[in-house]
Amino acid sequence: MNRRAYLLEGLHCASCGALDTLWVDPVWDLAECYECGARAYLLDSEEDAW
Repeated sequence: MNRRAYLLEGLHCASCGALDTLWVDPVWDLAECYECGARAYLLDSEEDAW
């Protein structure tokens, strides 16, 4: 991720269970775990869903 990423403190990764390793990039609407590399796109409304 880039410099615009922010740490999501107090949250666990759903894939590996690691604490405080989730980062969110609001520009790309992407969350990533730096421990296991799992990624998830963030959806803010039903319109964004497929």
